[in-house]
Amino acid sequence: MTDLAPAAAAPLANPIRTFNQLAQRLVPEDAIALVTRLGVAGVFFMSGRSKVDGLLHITDGTYTLFREDYRVPLIPPDIAAHLATYSEHLFSILLVLGLFTRFSALAFLGMTTVIEVFVYPDAWPTHLSWAGLLIYLIARGGGRFSLDRLFKLD
Repeated sequence: MTDLAPAAAAPLANPIRTFNQLAQRLVPEDAIALVTRLGVAGVFFMSGRSKVDGLLHITDGTYTLFREDYRVPLIPPDIAAHLATYSEHLFSILLVLGLFTRFSALAFLGMTTVIEVFVYPDAWPTHLSWAGLLIYLIARGGGRFSLDRLFKLD
């Protein structure tokens, strides 16, 4: 019975292989890196923008959120509010530019881990999707369309 399985799959193997090769040519890894950087940066930048008024004036609501809802251990809520807000802005901008991509992705992976473990443990599907994108950037870097590549930092 096992001898029939490869024979039955043989007619499908060639079209699947052809499709796979075509997909590899049409979607270069550099495009994946760029879209991944922009997507992750967008999520975290919008989160950072929700914590401020104007340029970087942290709102009272943000302090309340960190004091009453987030309650991250080991870091006082006011300091955690500043760290999270500034990090979401800074590392998002760096990801868009593709500058220090691996470090920025690692910082966001750490932030994602803290959020998952201490703040929203039931949101693991969302956090896992962020982690997958961030791990890709840590492993592969920012790609050809990045300042890392231009400055030979990758």
